[in-house]
Amino acid sequence: MDFRLDIIVEYAPFLLKGTLLTLGLSISGVLIGTILGLFIGLGKIIRNRIISSPFVCYIAFFRGTPLFVQVLIVHFGVVPLFIHETNGIVAGIIALSLNSAAYVAEIFRSGIQSIDKGQMEASRSLGMTHVQAMKYVILPQAFKRIIPPLGNEFIALLKDSSIVSVVAAPELMYWATAMNTQYGRVWEPYLTASLIYLVLTLVLSFLLNRLERRLATE
Repeated sequence: MDFRLDIIVEYAPFLLKGTLLTLGLSISGVLIGTILGLFIGLGKIIRNRIISSPFVCYIAFFRGTPLFVQVLIVHFGVVPLFIHETNGIVAGIIALSLNSAAYVAEIFRSGIQSIDKGQMEASRSLGMTHVQAMKYVILPQAFKRIIPPLGNEFIALLKDSSIVSVVAAPELMYWATAMNTQYGRVWEPYLTASLIYLVLTLVLSFLLNRLERRLATE
């Protein structure tokens, strides 16, 4: 089996651009998903079932359906409603954010519920409102506990962002597929893409482990 480095060198600028877009999609998805996930997670733990039901349904839908299908629905159905045309990058950010929010919501929910209920009762006895107790007492403690699963979600989303290539968002897998289509080669484009994803996930894992250890010492 011959391995052609020349086509990898030829596509290197495109792979670099694709990698940067992959990171951009993943970071955007995690940031927006974290904000949405926090509110959805808080909504799910509300004791009133009428209020919490929409949040429960949201989580069930986005966790129970394939991300691939969600990307297609957003790309062909949702995005054209607002900008009257399809856009792979916009669709990718929206789909990844909505999907991530469902998983992050469960992470926040489990983190919040892992805090002893006495913390809330003690805060309320000191004159804090429920919102103040959640903001200043519960969430800071829960945040330290959810760093590992949040990091895992970021890594998972980074890899899942490859699905966005199906709607022509020029991220890493898009250019790997373009290389495969042009030259009819399999090993060079997909092994290169795999190596790039591996490096990204290893670097992220290292940084998240450092952050986790630092928070553990505070």
